[in-house]
Amino acid sequence: MPSPWVPLFRNYGCLYDRIVVFGIFAADMAKHLILLFLFIASTACAQGRYRPGEVVPEPYLKVFGSERFFRVAPIDAELRALMERCSVKSEKGVDWDGLRYLQVLHRDVDGNAIVGEMVCNAAVANDLMEIFTALFESGYPIEKMRLIDHYGGDDEASMRDNNTSCFNQRAITAGGRPSKHSYGLAVDINPKYNPYYKLKSSGKVVVKPETGADYLDREGDFPYKIRKGDLCYKLFKQHGFHWGGDWASGKDYQHFEK
Repeated sequence: MPSPWVPLFRNYGCLYDRIVVFGIFAADMAKHLILLFLFIASTACAQGRYRPGEVVPEPYLKVFGSERFFRVAPIDAELRALMERCSVKSEKGVDWDGLRYLQVLHRDVDGNAIVGEMVCNAAVANDLMEIFTALFESGYPIEKMRLIDHYGGDDEASMRDNNTSCFNQRAITAGGRPSKHSYGLAVDINPKYNPYYKLKSSGKVVVKPETGADYLDREGDFPYKIRKGDLCYKLFKQHGFHWGGDWASGKDYQHFEK
């Protein structure tokens, strides 16, 4: 005796097949949407979760890579307001369209990957991105890289904290004309361990930062020291920068300018 369900399947089998196919298609689409959501979330997480000065865990870098942490951007309204309170002492002479915000990764002497930032001149932005990318990939140690505004625009405080920085509207250390930092064309790398030094005609010795006096002996063995011929030196020179350690009158071992 035929099953009473046979006519039902005979009449609705085609509809059932369509429902099954649609269900498989919907499940496949849902899987792809979930993967897309995870990708977008991971990108946002990489750029927003870890802020300047924070360590990025190595497992995170292995999964998502380091490239997304390296970016160049114009100066937005929020950053401009901060700079106007700190690193910009006078609006006169500031070309906001000619400045750029950089975000990079750098490693400290223990090998930690840290989110770094600086403001520089647009003319050297690509140079600095290439330099800091190479330094990060090689593991060259840079202890800190925060905006000088993090220190209230106080250059001495930033240097004492061994903070690597670029833009800061100020005069040269000897006084007088504006420093190339005022235009974002000079970078100070690991300044505490690579101090500025000058012997004045009066016999007075000027050291900046003052806490860097212990590191004037360039034959000494200590971390974060820039050596002539090391990778940091070579990269900056290859990109057309001049090193303060080569100056005949006084030395500025932290300083690279263009």
